[in-house]
Amino acid sequence: MIKQNNKLNTNTTDQQPTVKNLFAGSLVVIVIAITPLLFYSYKSFPDVKIWETSFFTAETAFRSWFDYTWYLANKIIPLLLLFIWFFTCKHWWHWILLIPIGMYSFQIWGLIQENEGVDEIELFYVFPIMMIVVPSVYLIRAKLFNTLRGIDLKAFEEELGNNKTLLQQLKDLFR
Repeated sequence: MIKQNNKLNTNTTDQQPTVKNLFAGSLVVIVIAITPLLFYSYKSFPDVKIWETSFFTAETAFRSWFDYTWYLANKIIPLLLLFIWFFTCKHWWHWILLIPIGMYSFQIWGLIQENEGVDEIELFYVFPIMMIVVPSVYLIRAKLFNTLRGIDLKAFEEELGNNKTLLQQLKDLFR
């Protein structure tokens, strides 16, 4: 049996990269390429608590500016890469990336506020995001796969709308 190749090599204007797409893609590639430089930029900060220059004087609640920028780099760079992944991903599940994006965002907010317990309470803030995103992504997945398999969701939605007792729900789980 001969397998047909479904990928046709047609050159239409929809498939041709535009100058705008090339510029955006190049910008994303450059940002990803310089992330090691951005990450190690913390090494250029002084290892002192009070940073004095001829232009400004700045103090941090951390042990030193070196430590503070190390923490920031360890949060900002993954957040930057997650944003790039989120906005360039074409898969149906890319919405689940909002959970680590939210987690890193709250951690960065804690660092900017210079709280002592940096990675301790963000779960309380990320949990409401998870309660919205996870069921939404699962619903998208269920609708997508049921559409692909040709299963009608109306019976499923009607069953969800029925009021059942706890005993009936447990029986339904184990049938």
